[in-house]
Amino acid sequence: MKLFTEYILGKIKLKNKVVIAPMTRSRAINNIPNEMMVEYYKQRSGAGLIITEGTSPSPNGLGYPRIPGIFNKEQIAGWKNITNIVHENNSKIFIQLMHTGRVSHPANLPKGAEVLAPSAVANGGEMYTDSLGMQPYPTPREMTIEEIETAQNEYVQAAKNAIEAGFDGIEIHGANGYLVDQFINPASNKRSDKYGGSIENRARFAIETAKKMGEAIGFDRTAIRLSPYGASNGMKPFDQLEETYEYLAHELGKLGIVYIHVVDHSSLGAPEVTESVKSKIQNSFGGPIIACGGFDKERAERVLNENKADLIAFGRPFISNPDLVYRFENNLPTVEPDYNTFYTPGEKGYTDYPSIEKPL
Repeated sequence: MKLFTEYILGKIKLKNKVVIAPMTRSRAINNIPNEMMVEYYKQRSGAGLIITEGTSPSPNGLGYPRIPGIFNKEQIAGWKNITNIVHENNSKIFIQLMHTGRVSHPANLPKGAEVLAPSAVANGGEMYTDSLGMQPYPTPREMTIEEIETAQNEYVQAAKNAIEAGFDGIEIHGANGYLVDQFINPASNKRSDKYGGSIENRARFAIETAKKMGEAIGFDRTAIRLSPYGASNGMKPFDQLEETYEYLAHELGKLGIVYIHVVDHSSLGAPEVTESVKSKIQNSFGGPIIACGGFDKERAERVLNENKADLIAFGRPFISNPDLVYRFENNLPTVEPDYNTFYTPGEKGYTDYPSIEKPL
């Protein structure tokens, strides 16, 4: 099966085409990767490529409780323990840089940080905080041009820190309603300057950030995740949506970034990502595509055979099946995850899912 064959991604060789999708797990106490996280990633290193949970490039981006960062020395050291164990198990690992933007609350942020976004438009609903429980989303402060440049520079420094920590590459989280996506989508971007309004302006933050990161660490180590038709965190379909993602893919292709990761959350109830926009992204980009969203082994193989993607990312199945690749290869049953422990502190629902004992 194609799913289990090697693949050359940029300058690295992947042992198979199975990717672990980035998944927030909220186990980084004080926003620092720890030994429990080392064990979690070690258990799942059967995948050819691991993309980490969303990791903030800045104190301002730590919108959720207990998510990791990579902007200080303690965080770099913590991540290095993880990259070392993943490499010892012949897997590769990209860090996903996720700035939460307006998807945040002051109770989740360290002292001195604040909730910033492209525009002063609040996300609807509430979010969880460890100290105050459920709280309404606040109205973010609109970023100045200078603060936009600062945020981009924080991404660049975080990318440099990630390479220092031993990562094979960096994925910009441009999906699911976080900061980059907040610039792309007019539901959250009401600006009238060079970062708002037209397709080119709303795409500018993503393209500029990818360019600056690629120039700093290499375009063969720089990637992005996108979610056209995504409904997470107040995102909505908009006029010229497909043209927007076609333009984005074309410009990112000109830069030569190493892949675009396209997520389709229709299996979770979001609007379906059309085949036309997937095709436009793939054709306009011209480089490797990672497909993600509700895949099982059979559908993954079909998409690979149809040349609609080069790699397939699996999310929730990897939570409760750390040895998912082995189970797929041997047609063994998989276990359903405990949804109640996705984001809770501690080992339960994190590192205590058993692997099947392999024969000697």
